Amino acid sequence: MIGTLTVGPPGPFRPAPADRTTRGQVRLPGGTFTMGDVQGEGYPADGEGPVHQVRLRPFLIDATTVTNAAFAAFVKDTGYVTDAERLGVSAVFHLAVRAERPDVLGQAAGTPWWLTVRGASWRRPHGPLSSVADLQNHPVTQVSWNDAQAYCAWAGKRLPTEAEWEYAARGGLEGARFPWGNELTPRGRWSCNIWQGVFPTHNSAEDGHVTTAPVKSYRPNGHGLWNMVGNVWEWCADTFAADTYAARAGRTPVDDPRGPWHDPDRAAPRVMRGGSYLCHDSYCYRYRVAARSANTADSATGNIGFRCANDS
Repeated sequence: MIGTLTVGPPGPFRPAPADRTTRGQVRLPGGTFTMGDVQGEGYPADGEGPVHQVRLRPFLIDATTVTNAAFAAFVKDTGYVTDAERLGVSAVFHLAVRAERPDVLGQAAGTPWWLTVRGASWRRPHGPLSSVADLQNHPVTQVSWNDAQAYCAWAGKRLPTEAEWEYAARGGLEGARFPWGNELTPRGRWSCNIWQGVFPTHNSAEDGHVTTAPVKSYRPNGHGLWNMVGNVWEWCADTFAADTYAARAGRTPVDDPRGPWHDPDRAAPRVMRGGSYLCHDSYCYRYRVAARSANTADSATGNIGFRCANDS
């Protein structure tokens, strides 16, 4: 899990829903697949089991996570202000901080490698001395679930459900550990952007990246989708609960499961999938396609982004 920074109720501005668009999206045929931790490697508190059959309708999903360039176009068009910008601070990994000492306000409780940094936002994801000027094709970060929802409304899209995300990430490989198979480094090559070395003090960057990688790094999976694990966590539409899968027991297959998105508590935990550049098997073995995690809807950090989906 990662540090949480709460900002209270969302701001008054939300862009009006745009006409539906499928630009940059891949159509997936849907069907029945096995959802959950077939390997038995998950964290019990995350609720990756029991394994169950899910049946999905056809849908569309972005080939990549939303980039800094795309998010900048949204902000320019709407004047949108993110939760982190309104709060004035956000969470940055300690080795990535680019800020003067007075702007580093403290550590996150329970996760001291996360620092609260004044001025960190999607424009300056590592602090006031950083910039996305040279990161236009990298995933946007420091965006909350609320921010992702606002972008989706502007773009004429929506967030994927958790089930859609896992189906998409699997790339047609039933029960595989990763989008490309069961071996982390086939033929000795890295296939995702995660932590190498000793967490949280030394990242050897054997995969070529210390923080985010461009959204079309490595190879796409069998569905033509890039970086479905590692790089940045991806928000899903669903509210998170550890017993979600257990509640489905006895229903096989489960048709197009969708979580209670409109929870009156706007700060309720929301599902995140895919892991990030900070995941390491000694601490956060969540770069598997079955892995689940969550954060509150108003939280933003330097390793959370999103991709969009659409009905087919």
